[in-house]
Amino acid sequence: ARDLRPEDRAEIYQMRHEVYARELGQHKMNGRQSLSDPLDAFNRYITARIGDRLFGFISITPPGFNQYSIDKYLPRGVLPFDVNDGLYEMRILTVDKTLRGGRLATLLMYAAFRWIEDQNGKRIVAIGRKDILSIYQKLGLEHLHHTIKAGAVRYELLTATVVELRSLVEHKHGILSNLSRGVSWELDIPYFKPACCFHGGAFFNAIGVRFDTLERKHSIINADVLDAWFPPAPGVIKTLGDHLPWLLNTSPPTASEGMLEAIARVRGVDPANVLPGAGSSDLIYLSFLHWLQSDATVLLLDPTYGEYTHILENVVGCTVQKLTLRRSDHYAVDLDELVHTAAGCDLIVLVNPNSPTGQHIPCRDLEEVISRISSSIRIWIDETYVEYVGADTSLERLAVRSPNVVVCKSMSKVYALSGVRAAYLCACRQLLSDLIPLSPPWAVSLPAQVAAVRALQDPGYYAERYWETHCLRAALVNDLRAIGINEIVPSVANFVMCHLAWENPDAASVVKECAKRGVFLRDVSSMGSELGPRALRIAVKDERSNHAIIRTLADVIHRFHKCSDYRSRQV
Repeated sequence: ARDLRPEDRAEIYQMRHEVYARELGQHKMNGRQSLSDPLDAFNRYITARIGDRLFGFISITPPGFNQYSIDKYLPRGVLPFDVNDGLYEMRILTVDKTLRGGRLATLLMYAAFRWIEDQNGKRIVAIGRKDILSIYQKLGLEHLHHTIKAGAVRYELLTATVVELRSLVEHKHGILSNLSRGVSWELDIPYFKPACCFHGGAFFNAIGVRFDTLERKHSIINADVLDAWFPPAPGVIKTLGDHLPWLLNTSPPTASEGMLEAIARVRGVDPANVLPGAGSSDLIYLSFLHWLQSDATVLLLDPTYGEYTHILENVVGCTVQKLTLRRSDHYAVDLDELVHTAAGCDLIVLVNPNSPTGQHIPCRDLEEVISRISSSIRIWIDETYVEYVGADTSLERLAVRSPNVVVCKSMSKVYALSGVRAAYLCACRQLLSDLIPLSPPWAVSLPAQVAAVRALQDPGYYAERYWETHCLRAALVNDLRAIGINEIVPSVANFVMCHLAWENPDAASVVKECAKRGVFLRDVSSMGSELGPRALRIAVKDERSNHAIIRTLADVIHRFHKCSDYRSRQV
């Protein structure tokens, strides 16, 4: 994205003439066999070369010059967005004939997006040729149905915010990784934005991340994350409400002593076997970065919670071995295959119940499996959703007796405490001893510590909510079947995963259309190799919200079919 040399620009202008004058007839051919325009005085180009030969390029018009190519075709008054200092235009996406239909066009568009994102751009606009419109739409640009004719070529107006595109890019991390293979990325910005893991939560784009429009929460359904549909126990709310000013301006107990005692008492373990953290992600990073080096091998389920793949591959940089869970088996874990595949690994990670599938390995079966695995292999069991399964289904007490088992427990999803971030590890003292010095003082905030203690004091309240969750989930499954979604994975948790039928749109399209109606669902197709493009995960919400989810899904799928029928008749 640096300024190009004069000879580079000459080569680009010649290729523009070859494609847009000679091949497409958008412009008249000229004797110079070169095409440029006034915007080239300040446009930036990103090029693709094999050796010294130019095979493709894309141009970017930045703000600050009050000129865009769209101004030649549309008055600004008809544009459904503001033209301001955050607007960047992608233009003149061009690929040599010999490489069309491959990955180069997508790579050039992604490179332009990364450059615009690095410049702190807010919105991207483009006019895309109708015959290659799908390339723009796959990146996430929205078709605005403004047709533009330039010579013999028809274009369509497209746009998206950088935040919207970032959300999609995070979701397609694996696809983009594959696209980059064999590519020498020579821009001054990294191919990937500094690593992070997509977790859903797109609903906050509708509420506003500056928190000045929180009343919008009443008009959206956040079923793309797995927060509890119910509020915390009454004692949690009363204590926080009665003492909120003091809780906010007071330092918490340094080592979360009261929280540890409450956990230990309820779980039947010693406080020395518990290590607190500000959410399970805090503890995952703390533990894995200390235990693992780049030469380690870790076994993961496929599919499973994306944070584990992210930290192991992108942060630690170790080898990840996947145990593929088969769609034909509803993604159940083959326990004999698990034992066999674990040989030679340094760490096994089991999310139980698993996300995004909702499948659960019964505790007795898992205990038997653990007994067959070498004690030299650490076994990390993430029990974020286990309370939804039933009482006494956790392996915490087994963990404190085992030299190699660690149970990770988030208090977010089952205690309705996602906003305060409280979690803990349960393991033998030897496994926790080298982590304790690395855990910072005041790791868990005072509101979170108090909320956790009060939540643990009211098991009856939560038992009733778990029972209601099972009923709501069963009703949601029945309603999904009623609108024609029949491939639903049996779940024990507060969510269900389903596969849309092949004749339906893919999950990404459904999620995008539902979000426009205030219903946020999760496309999980990138979370596993067997999932396919139509894998959708839906959090269980209250009855009213579940009905709204079903109505919205039915409407989106129906509209898609009407549009498909219309296109078929036109063909």
